[in-house]
Parts: sequence; structure tokens; C-alpha cells
Amino acid sequence: MTVAVTGASGFLGANLVALLAQRGEPVRALDVVAPKHLPAGVEFRKADVLDRASVRANLEGVDTVYHLVAKITLSEHDEIAWRLNTEGARNAAEAALDAGVRRYVHCSSIHAFDQLRCKNIDETSPRSEDPAIPVYDRSKWEGERQVQEVVKAGLDAVICNPTGVFGPVDYGLSRVNGLIRSSARGRLPVMIAGRFDLVDVRDVAAGLIAAADRGRTGENYLLTGEFCDLIEVFRAAARANRRRGPRVVVPLSMVGRAVPVAERIGKRFGSDVISAGALAAVTACPEVDGSKAVEELGYRSRPTEETVADLVEFFRVSGRL
Repeated sequence: MTVAVTGASGFLGANLVALLAQRGEPVRALDVVAPKHLPAGVEFRKADVLDRASVRANLEGVDTVYHLVAKITLSEHDEIAWRLNTEGARNAAEAALDAGVRRYVHCSSIHAFDQLRCKNIDETSPRSEDPAIPVYDRSKWEGERQVQEVVKAGLDAVICNPTGVFGPVDYGLSRVNGLIRSSARGRLPVMIAGRFDLVDVRDVAAGLIAAADRGRTGENYLLTGEFCDLIEVFRAAARANRRRGPRVVVPLSMVGRAVPVAERIGKRFGSDVISAGALAAVTACPEVDGSKAVEELGYRSRPTEETVADLVEFFRVSGRL
């Protein structure tokens, strides 16, 4: 039976589509633009999640839907991100219910959990409800709430929450992968101190498929990797390319004092890389409990060192170093 992937042109979408195609699944890739590296045999259809009829028209005959569409932003406010991550989530879920889809997997994020309030996070932890929390975090939680309303109406859906996703393949370069590439090229002399749970994008793709196969309706599953010192990740990338990694580590306390000024400068240049939202999760350093996915889905993740080595090799063979 045909499976559909919304957001197929994105970082996670490209990896999920490739894995489904490798498994011999008939795949329908949905997005507003066609993926640049679509595997042979995968069908592309244009669909906009803000147009419910557009999504519904492309789910005819589909057995399973993986909903990945989201706008990731580090800004404090972003109306487009809010609409895509909430209204878009509701539209896609309702379209799947109307189309008679058998199984639905909604990809949310660790950011749907209130990372500043929790030193340890599992599926029962407090959510990103505080209006002071950055828009991306709040929108991912609200998107989950919208999907749960459709579950009550009869949709057989499961929700997955990956942590910090990185690794190959990535032709567009996520923020984390972009920093890792800079370090591998020896062009990241200074790095902020901090720790975070990083997970290989290939493991997340496999976890989403496992959720479709074995996840319980209406349940959340945290898809985790390893809790890492970020400076060591960037230094490992540099070593893999025989370059010198970051030599100066800036304490978070110093960065925090500079954020208000840096944030204003970043906005002038259209960048959201330096913001309160960008530093919040790293500052909080929450440890994430992924045991539920391990026990119920059979989920597994590979070592961070392996992912870094594979990512640097991807950069090398694709001419990005």
C-alpha cells in the first residue's frame, strides 16, 4: 500500500523517503516544491498543508501518512511558523481522516516540551505552553494538541518527538550540520559551551517507521540519541577531516549577557541564529529519557561519533568540504 510523506523536500523528509523506498514501499512525496534528490520510482505531488483540500486530494489510496511539514525558527515570533506548525498539522490530520488513511505518524519535536522547567524529560513532562517560550516550541506543542483532537474523532495517529536531529544526508544544511561542516573545514575557532541530546536523522527515520508499525494510538514517543558535549562533537568533525577544531570555549553565562545586543544585530541581517530561543535548550541541558520508544517500538540509535564520521564523509564525497 502507498505511503505518503508530507514535507518530503526537507532534511528529515529526504531521509525518510529514501529509507521507505529502500524498503520497497510505494512512496508519494508531498511538498510545495519537488525534492532535488528524489529516489527512482517515488511519486511527487504538489501539496500545501495550509490548503486542506490540496492535501486531501493527494491522499487518495494512501495507507500510511508521515507528517513532517514544519518551519523551524529560532525567532521569538514568526506567524508563518505558527500557522504551518499548528493549522497545517490540523489540516493534514483531518485530510488523512477524511481519506480513510489507516495509520498516521505526526513528527513533532523535543521542543514541544518545556526544556527550561525540566532537567529530565520523558513523555509525561510539562509542555511548551508559557507565552514567553519561543514560537517554534509553542507551535510544536499546539500542533500536537490539534492532532490529538483529530485522534478523538477517529484518526489512528502516533506522535514522535525527536531530539536534536543531525547527520547525513543533508543537501540543504540544517543549522547543526552547517556548524559541523564549518568545524570540519577548520573554520569554527570559537564555540559556545553546552550539552544537548543529538540524534542521527537516519535513526529518526527508522523510528518513525517503527512508530507506524508498533506505536500505540494517541501516544508520544521520544526519539533520542546521545547526550553530548557540543564542543566535543565539533572537535570530532574537525579531526575527521584532519583540521583543527574549536580552540576557545565561551561559557554560557557570558553568552547570555550578550544575547540582547547580538539578537538585535542578527535581526538587522535577517538571521535568527543568535537569540534567546537559540540558546534556551543548550542552556537548560535537559536529559531526555527515550526508554519508551526503545521498549515499545524497538527503537535504536547509533553512537554520535559514528554519525559525525558519516556526516563528514558525506560532505567530502558531495564536494562540500
